Amino acid sequence: MAKRAFDILAALTGLILLSPVLAAVAVAVRLESPGPALHWSRRVGRGNGLFAMPKFRTMRLGAPDVATHLLSDAGDWITPLGVFLRRTSLDELPQLWSVLAGDMSLVGPRPALFNQDDLVALRTAAGVEVLRPGLTGWAQINGRDALPIADKARLDADYLARRSFLLDLKIIALTGLAAVTGHGVRH
Repeated sequence: MAKRAFDILAALTGLILLSPVLAAVAVAVRLESPGPALHWSRRVGRGNGLFAMPKFRTMRLGAPDVATHLLSDAGDWITPLGVFLRRTSLDELPQLWSVLAGDMSLVGPRPALFNQDDLVALRTAAGVEVLRPGLTGWAQINGRDALPIADKARLDADYLARRSFLLDLKIIALTGLAAVTGHGVRH
């Protein structure tokens, strides 16, 4: 209950304070390439249910709806602005809306794409599906995109076993550092 209250307060505060940044990024995405500023991705949420998660669009229209690491030619699909947005994690800011709506939490396992069956299966076997997916998580600060799927699931299970408000605050602080340095971002 306290975690949800913190999520609501932080997401609402973040959306208000970051509204100029959100607006500027949306305009920049629209100016750089045709198409909407937001991409709504089908993701796996709590209880393995699907929900629509917003991100700033970092890829060209028509890009395959798969995890970027599965694309052999990811660089051909990602826009120049998209590279910057991904490295700084600015593309993730619209997910504050999903936190506010209750589909996500600030901290939890990153929501898998609807077709990442391997990750969903490993998380389910570890009981991680009981958690609300997070804007950031234990796996994100311990390797992010560079982690193999099995390691992500193991770190998510570790978070489930160790979760606490203090651990969440630590993850949030370390996420800021990872966003500034771009650590763990492949594309």
